[in-house]
Amino acid sequence: MATPPTPTETRWLTTAEQRTWRAFRESARLLFAQLDRDLSRDAGMAAGAYAILVVLSEAPRRTLRMSELAEATMSSPSRMSHAVERLVELGWVERTTCPSDRRGWLATLTDNGFDALAAAAPRHVEHLRTYLFDGLSKTDVAELGRITESVLSRLPASAAPDGGCIE
Repeated sequence: MATPPTPTETRWLTTAEQRTWRAFRESARLLFAQLDRDLSRDAGMAAGAYAILVVLSEAPRRTLRMSELAEATMSSPSRMSHAVERLVELGWVERTTCPSDRRGWLATLTDNGFDALAAAAPRHVEHLRTYLFDGLSKTDVAELGRITESVLSRLPASAAPDGGCIE
């Protein structure tokens, strides 16, 4: 990654870059706010809970270490602990100690949690299509993918998961 410019070398945004930045920031903010409202209305589920269920549904045996789950959802360990506790109360997730490291905890998506995710997913995907993809051509989708991957490649990478307890 390149060294950031010193304050005397500030590369101010052009008018077009400023307009693009503001449109991107506002569209992302509004898109996520609308998707959050839709998930809450349609499934009685917070977006954070949906994200946790999705990550667990894609994990081997639908199980991850709590630290890996926090990293995958860009959450702090303490926030993840509180979120998983709410999902445990709903019967959507089980929390158990890690067999190979008694200090570690595992989160496992239950069948009820998988069913809740399966019930919420079709409407959520339809909203994603309506608000984002239906307004884009196939070329636009490819370009958006290329642009977002380019942005992601320049952002600091998070630490890789430690592998842990999944056996």
